[in-house]
Amino acid sequence: MFPTLFVLLYLGHLLADYPLQTDHQAAHKADRCPAGWAANLRHAATHVATCAVALALGVLVLDDVTMSLPDAVAALLWIGASHAFIDRRWPVARWMKFARQQKWAQHGGAAHVDQTAHILALVLAALALAA
Repeated sequence: MFPTLFVLLYLGHLLADYPLQTDHQAAHKADRCPAGWAANLRHAATHVATCAVALALGVLVLDDVTMSLPDAVAALLWIGASHAFIDRRWPVARWMKFARQQKWAQHGGAAHVDQTAHILALVLAALALAA
């Protein structure tokens, strides 16, 4: 069931991060002000909603996808919280400094590290749901 859950969550992630993320959210979700936090939390809520829909469709359509409501809620809260944290941008910047990747960060590497962190969070959620 893990691969199926991961694909469903990854689809929800891609939808929320690309076609459903507004220009305002993308530009301001890391701002250190109330408007930045609002943009960040709206974007994270979009992730929770799209992943919830993907999981619900999986439960309804696929025979091998089953989960309890409390487990699904916990996974969705994890996805929202981890996404909001990663998208503040300073965690990625701090990681890239620690890993001595500043030149790569200046040439677009932060987006790759950001997406890798999000995928790790999705893998952990799918593992927890499949356990």
